[in-house]
Amino acid sequence: MSTGDSALAGLGLEIDAGVDEAVTATLARVEEALRSNVASADPLVTEAARHLLDAGGKRFRPMIVALGAQFGQAERAEIIDASLVVELTHLATLYHDDVMDEAAVRRGADSANARWGNSLAILVGDYLFARAADIAASLGTEAVRLQARTFARLVHGQIAETAGPRGTDPIDHYLRVISEKTASLISTSARFGGMFSGAAPEHVEALAGYGETIGIAFQLSDDLLDIASDSVQSGKTPGTDLREGVPTLPVLYALAGDDTDASAVRLREILATGPVTDDDLHAEALGLLRESAAMKRARETVRSYAEESRASLAPLPEGPPRAAMEALCDFIADRNS
Repeated sequence: MSTGDSALAGLGLEIDAGVDEAVTATLARVEEALRSNVASADPLVTEAARHLLDAGGKRFRPMIVALGAQFGQAERAEIIDASLVVELTHLATLYHDDVMDEAAVRRGADSANARWGNSLAILVGDYLFARAADIAASLGTEAVRLQARTFARLVHGQIAETAGPRGTDPIDHYLRVISEKTASLISTSARFGGMFSGAAPEHVEALAGYGETIGIAFQLSDDLLDIASDSVQSGKTPGTDLREGVPTLPVLYALAGDDTDASAVRLREILATGPVTDDDLHAEALGLLRESAAMKRARETVRSYAEESRASLAPLPEGPPRAAMEALCDFIADRNS
């Protein structure tokens, strides 16, 4: 997101102009602050730490902070610092994830590990975690505690993903990984927005619940996007997870299915082999997945989490900020880019 983009209307959401203007202004300040806060006395550290920042990104977590802040005093300086904490934490996990996944590309650019090697990429991730913790300390003891507990959930999610289901239901395991690895930080983002804007305690709790479920829906919608969209829509190569053997929700549903029609049986045969690297098989599997009952079920799952997110907003006062958060539920449930 560039500093001049509309944060919410730019997504195609029909929302109050005042809310969109306020959130967009906050994100512009966050974008500027991110660059100054990853700077180091060592030019190499600064260059490597800014590498993913310069590659862009959705800034979804700061956007959730800014939306949550609309239920209090959204102009407070603490909102910027809270946004920095969650986005720097997120960026740090990306550096570490790319090392673990041996990724060559992130956000359309060479990954840090591909450019500078694994050791430096890990250390830069550690540096960003440290910067996030330092900023959290300026927000007080409770912010430090929440950031640490969120980090613990992120690590538990990564461990669970790395270890695999280990005898548990693969679908339940996958949803738990998403809850820990993705939704935990989005929940904290929403909580921070309420906390540091001075929102009422019951509103802060409602926001945290919203963040947890919208975080799961957000990640699951990425799973669907990897299968359903073309590269023009998403900016990504379709079927990347399929080619790399990442068992996302539609694939797990397909493997768990007992449909006896020829297309479902054929799809299970291809998916059961693991990573689908053969170009012809990959194209066949992608086509079968797009038309499968498993894909339909996955879409329904995303929408169910989006609707749960909407329901969690009930304690919040009606008005433009709540309507914006409800519109975001619909966007995530139906997104195609």
